Order: sequence, then C-alpha cells, then structure tokens
Amino acid sequence: MHEADPTSQSNYLQIATKHITFDWTVDFDNKVITGTATHELIAKFDEVSEVIFDTSYLHIEGVKVDGDTIQDFRLGPKHEVMGSALHVPLPRTLSAGSSILVAITYRTTANGTALQFLEKEQTQGKTFPFLFSQCQPIYARDLIPVQDTPSVKLTYSASVRSVLPVLLSARRISPPSDGPAHGGKIIGKDEVVYTYDQPTPIPSYLLAIAAGNFQYRPFQVPDGKQWKSGVWSEPELMDSSFWEFSRDTTRFLAAAENLVGPYRFGVYDLLVLPASFPYGGMENPCLTFVTPTLLAGDRSLTGVVIHELTHSWFGNGVTHAHASHFWLNEGWTTYVERVLLQIIHSPAHRGLSYVIGRKGLLDALAFFEDRPKYQKLVIDFDNGENPDSAYSRVPYDKGANFLLHIERTLGGLEVFLPYVKDYIATYMGHSITTETWKNHLYAYFQKNGSEQQIKALNSINWDAWLHQSGLHLPVEMEYDLTLANPANVLADRWYESRHTTDISKLDFKGSDLDSLDANQRAVFLERLESYDEPLPAGHLFHFDKLYSFSKTLSTELRFRFYILVLKSQAAMHFVQGAATWVIGADDTGVIKGRMKFCRPVFRAMFKVNPDLAISTFRQAQTQFHPIAQSLIAQDLGLDLAGLRARG
Repeated sequence: MHEADPTSQSNYLQIATKHITFDWTVDFDNKVITGTATHELIAKFDEVSEVIFDTSYLHIEGVKVDGDTIQDFRLGPKHEVMGSALHVPLPRTLSAGSSILVAITYRTTANGTALQFLEKEQTQGKTFPFLFSQCQPIYARDLIPVQDTPSVKLTYSASVRSVLPVLLSARRISPPSDGPAHGGKIIGKDEVVYTYDQPTPIPSYLLAIAAGNFQYRPFQVPDGKQWKSGVWSEPELMDSSFWEFSRDTTRFLAAAENLVGPYRFGVYDLLVLPASFPYGGMENPCLTFVTPTLLAGDRSLTGVVIHELTHSWFGNGVTHAHASHFWLNEGWTTYVERVLLQIIHSPAHRGLSYVIGRKGLLDALAFFEDRPKYQKLVIDFDNGENPDSAYSRVPYDKGANFLLHIERTLGGLEVFLPYVKDYIATYMGHSITTETWKNHLYAYFQKNGSEQQIKALNSINWDAWLHQSGLHLPVEMEYDLTLANPANVLADRWYESRHTTDISKLDFKGSDLDSLDANQRAVFLERLESYDEPLPAGHLFHFDKLYSFSKTLSTELRFRFYILVLKSQAAMHFVQGAATWVIGADDTGVIKGRMKFCRPVFRAMFKVNPDLAISTFRQAQTQFHPIAQSLIAQDLGLDLAGLRARG
C-alpha cells in the first residue's frame, strides 16, 4: 500500500482517473468557468462502490455515471484546506481493472484560489481582461472536481469556448498556433472553440489554463528535433519577450535532452503572464508560465527557463507522490539545472548559482526557526495541513546541495550522471516517495558500481539531510567561487570601510560594477547583507548615489538592495521607496507579484514600519494573486478573511 496523500480526501488508492475530457466556457463577465469534466476511472481493487473527488469552492450542478443521471451524489463538509469531498455512488460495484465514466457539470466561483481573473487595467495592453490558473500545490480542486494528488497521473482533452484566445497545458489541435490570432475572429467579441489534447499523463497540479489577448511567435528549433517551441505574450510585450527568450530556450532544451533523455511533450512554449503571477515560472507541460520580471533586456535571467524546462523530467516526468516529498521535484530540478549551467557555460557558472542559492536557503532556514519541521527535506505534514505554509527555498537548495553531496561522495559527475539517466528511465511517468528514490539509488550502484561506492553511500548521514531540522546544511559545502570572488572582494572593501566617517575619503566609484554581470551584482548585494554589522547610513546613501540601485529597473537587484538597506540605520529613508516599488505605485507602474520579491520586502518593511507595511498591503491587496495575498497576510499577522470582508 502506498503512502496516503495527507492533502487529499479522494479515494484514489481504490479507484483513479485515467483521462478527463473537459467541455468548458470561459465567462469573463461573471469571472467563472462553466462546463463538464468527464472522468474515465479505473478501479484498483475489487468491490469499489463509490468515487470520491476533491473539490473546493465549486458549484456542482449535476453528475452522470456511464451516461445516466444520478441524484444521490453529495458534498461533504468543507475542510479549511482540503475543501469539500464530492462522493459519487456507483450504480454497479467495480472489480479491479474495470472502468467507468463519471461526468460532472459544475462552475467555478470567485472564492477559489486556482483562478485569477484580471481586469483590463491590470494587463499590459489595458484593452482586454485576462485569466490564468495556478493549481500547484493543491488548487486544481478549485478549478475542477478531481483526485487532487500528484500520485494520480492522467491524460486530458479539452474544448474551451472563449471570446479571448485560450492556452492550456496541452498540445493545441485547433485553431493552429501559427495561424491568425483567435482563428481570425474578432478578439473580445467572437466566441471561438479551442481544442487541446494532452496525451502524456500528468498530475492534477499541472492542469493549466490562460485566456487573454496574446500572440504567438515561434523559435527556431535545432535540426533533427521533433518538438516545437515559441513564446506567447500580450502584443505589447512580444518583441521584448521574443528577444529575451529566442536565443536560449531551444538550445537549453536540446542540452537537457542530451543530458537526461528525450523530451516527451512535443511542444515547449513560454507564456509571459501579467505581473501578479506569484512565481518566477510554473512548469505546466507544453506551456511554461513565466513572470514578466524575467524581461531584463540582457538575457541575464533566462536561467529560470533552464529550471522550468528541466521539470519536464523531474516533476512532470518523475513526480513526487505527495507534498511530503516535494523536494524530489525541486531539489532534483535545481541540481540538474546547475549541471546544465556547467555544460552550457562553465563550472564557474554552476558554482555561482549555488552561491546565490545558498543565501536564499539560509534565509529560509532562519525564517522557519520557530517551525523547524519546515526546515526538513521530507516534511511530515499533518492530515489537511496546507503545503503552501512550507513553501520556501528549502526543497530547492537543500535538495540540490544534498544531491551535490551525493555526487561528490560517489566520485563526481562522470559517476553520477549515468545513474541520473537510469533514474529517469526507471521512474518516468511514475509518482514516487523519497524511500523509493533512495532504494533505487542503492540498487543502481549495487548492480553497476563498486563495493567502495556502496560504502560511500553508507557514509552519508541520511537522517540529517532528510529528516532533521537546523539552520545550516549537515555538511559545509564548497563551491567554485571564480565568478563570485570579484563581487565578494568589492563587498569586503565596502565592509572594511564602515569605520571611515568622512565619506569623501571613500575610494569607490560608479564604474566599480562595470566588470560584474547581473548575477555577480546580486552576489555583491547579498554579501553585503550577510555581514553581522550593517553599513552605516551615510555609507549607504553614498552607495546608492554611486550605483543607483534604488532606481534600477532590474527587479532582482532592486529587491536585494531594499533587503540590504531595510536592515540598516538608513531603513527609514528607504522604506517608503520600497513600499511604492513593491505595489507598483512608482515609475515602474508594475506590481511585484512574484513572491520571491514581495514577501521578503513586506516582511522587511514590517520590521521597520509595521503600519506602513500593513497599509501598503491593504491598498494593493487585490492586485496580488490569491496565493500571494494569503501568504503576505500570514507574514504580516493579518486575518485575510477579515481584510477581504472589509475590502
């Protein structure tokens, strides 16, 4: 018997969905999706007499089983996190291996987390509204009645009616992507039926939809590749989006194939979303969602694309069984992303990525000091506990460092990479636990390795890495510092100057940064922030006069600058600027909806000026995604339900 998913009320261990057929209509006027989800389910045991689906904030209008309407379906009591279980009795008892069709007619509601309907004013073009979904980790149940667990992998097909172009995490059948936008019909007026098919089984959290005024532009695909790739965005962002991603996306994907095997999804497109999107990217198959903060104008942030496309193997291919094993997705993806950086660029680029990740990891471990179980790689979630409460850099960077430690313990990449390929080949299409992964690791080296390598594996402190809390990694890791050193040297010079009271005697100039790229500048700021003693206020005023970080258009650098100064004696001088920047009330005009930026900035503001942090959030609360709203409110100690009621 497999471990039961602590976040699902469904009976997926007895009977599970194999395929879903969606018949949807996107209603922008009422901000809902209406339609039918028809599940083809396969019984896993004999004597299955009902199907239980996860739902949350859905209005269930009717249920049919094998084409016949039934009246005695019921919704269970609402659980704060898991929602309401939909119980569908079956007219015949199923035996193991037999199938049945369950069609559920329903509509979404405004209270769900999965969908964000944006007003036209919140888009780049400010002409048409916009819709996008975010189903990870447990919000697919807000979009459809489904067995909402990564342990169930399903295929799907869909017909979606909309007056605006529609994209799904699947291969488009019609109208063609490279044809006229909206099938040549009038965008915003004429209803068009979009059809899609996803023939590769995926977990429910990868079900995704977006609808809005966007255009498509294809990338050039390397010779011999059977997949297609391109970018979708609002027309106003198409030129900058195409320039940012066209050079690197397909060569990154080709490099990943060379490392871990064929890409299985046929299409790898990017969709540049509006600024309220709460993540850097979301690895929806066939259609990676990305934040517009990646449009840096210098291609310095395209590494996020490496991360998201690597999920095609780690997460979308080999999937964690449930939230307790989330690190299998993100730790593996981050580790392989950094191997690809070494292959595409150099070992120094791999090292620099670990240096940047280490700062975020240490911050996350410190943030969870009073909730130490979230410092672990394998988290023992209570039944019904929201996994979003644990969301941080821990599964990404603690996981990646753990795998790096295993790689080094076994003898390096030349030993470890053949195992990685075997791991993917063995579990592609499956959902697994940490124990399953570990058992396979040992089995591989028992068969293909040496007695010395088994001894090396036995030398690893598995419990410390997987199951223990702490503010530091179990092993002190060393990285290639070739690219980090110039940034560290400049930061050290600033720190050593902190006792100089006459600012005119400081030996710094604006050209100090000319030899540092964007990632090295990020390391520079993070190094300064890591010192026990902050720079004096006068130094920081001079610092900003020289380098203009408070005016940079790079979100990555401006965010780090605010984190640096809001921990110093200059905090009161900069806190208002941070407040206007994070909600887009400044010259950028763009809310910083990505949680990597908005959550730490709000937390830092709260320590300086709690009233300003709270009032700023209240002012712009509805501009943030529901997931971000909930977590920012939690960070600020606010009752989000009360805020919504007052709003």
